[in-house]
Amino acid sequence: MTKTTKVFKFGGASVKDADAIRNVANILKKHSKEKIMIVVSAMGKTTNALEKVVTAYIKKTGDAFELLEEVKQAHYQVALELFGEEHTIYSLLNDTFVEIEWIIEEEPQDSYDYIYDQIVSIGEMASTRMLAAFLANEGESAVWLDARDVIRTDDTFREGSVDWETTESLCDKKLPSLFEKNNLVVTQGFIGGTQENFTTTLGREGSDYSAAIFAYQLNAESLSIWKDVPGILTGDPRLFENVQKIDRLSYKEAIEMTYYGAKVIHPKTIKPLENKNIPLYVKSFVDPAGEGTLITTDVNASYPPVVVVEPNQVLLHISTRDFSFVAERHLGFLFQQFDKYRIKINMMQNMAISFTVCVTERSERLAQLIIELEKDFKLVVDRDLELITIRHYTDEIVDTLSSGKIILFEEYIRGTMSMVVKEVPKMTRKA
Repeated sequence: MTKTTKVFKFGGASVKDADAIRNVANILKKHSKEKIMIVVSAMGKTTNALEKVVTAYIKKTGDAFELLEEVKQAHYQVALELFGEEHTIYSLLNDTFVEIEWIIEEEPQDSYDYIYDQIVSIGEMASTRMLAAFLANEGESAVWLDARDVIRTDDTFREGSVDWETTESLCDKKLPSLFEKNNLVVTQGFIGGTQENFTTTLGREGSDYSAAIFAYQLNAESLSIWKDVPGILTGDPRLFENVQKIDRLSYKEAIEMTYYGAKVIHPKTIKPLENKNIPLYVKSFVDPAGEGTLITTDVNASYPPVVVVEPNQVLLHISTRDFSFVAERHLGFLFQQFDKYRIKINMMQNMAISFTVCVTERSERLAQLIIELEKDFKLVVDRDLELITIRHYTDEIVDTLSSGKIILFEEYIRGTMSMVVKEVPKMTRKA
């Protein structure tokens, strides 16, 4: 494909109900003469709802079908508002959800991660069926594509690793003919498929990454990620007052921000775009005419302080059971265990007799890791912490954000300050 194709990515909030889907359609109508790959997440909170189905099925609580029915009815209600009572969308949705029913009719035998991917991925399948059908109903030249047919991954379920060579070959075979006949191709974010045709997911919030994969394969003119915020902000507006929109960012700065936990863009998104110099726009589906934020090659800019807050953090203080120092052989083993249980280290510090790491609470995986480490090491675990990261920090903003908190762990590196904190316990004087 040439650089005449664009990629648009719409998240769950942008397709959460019938009005939201109409709004997406209106945005696309303004680009109806262009060739656009449309990458879509599951509707609203569907992923969370399907995770409950997975848990109920694995734990045999007896209500998996009931929980699935709630998801189905929510989709049927949106379809009713969009299409009325008679439309082929109902049979398409039924055929989509029946894939889950086939799974939960049997006793659970496969791993949690495998079952998770086969069930939760159906949210994206349903939302894209709905959007593609609505666009066609509105007279747009649109076609639906199963992303599992073109994005090939390994069998690391819940965090599939992309086979770029095979994916490129499949995209080259499939996509040009679709765009020859249609202006809009609607597909799913978040999901891929293995060589054996099992569904994989690319990690939570992986739809951004999917969009970047498609942009890379298409040699796209640009990628636009449509959000409910006006662009990339200096902080989460739900947590901070007076946040500012950043008009332009370099790829490097965006990678740093996402690495430290900024939620606007998935961390894996930037690199495929940088490799082919594809501009990334972060725009608002609430105000489509707004300029948003442009991420591109090196930008000569001085940035204001940017704050990222990561809740649900855990500090692991690891030390040897004998009198030995924590040496290279210990560290090699420790990193192997973090890799084995797929636990991302957010911060770490190695001292003579201890190794301290900050990770995000992931109940099942972290519990398994702790059991493994306690076989050979002494472990102290601190939970319910926050990781606050400030890019381009000033002393003033560090003082403001650490006020009223106990700093357990801090690090200063290349204009970035990170600290793991907990609230100071509130004391009241006895009467």
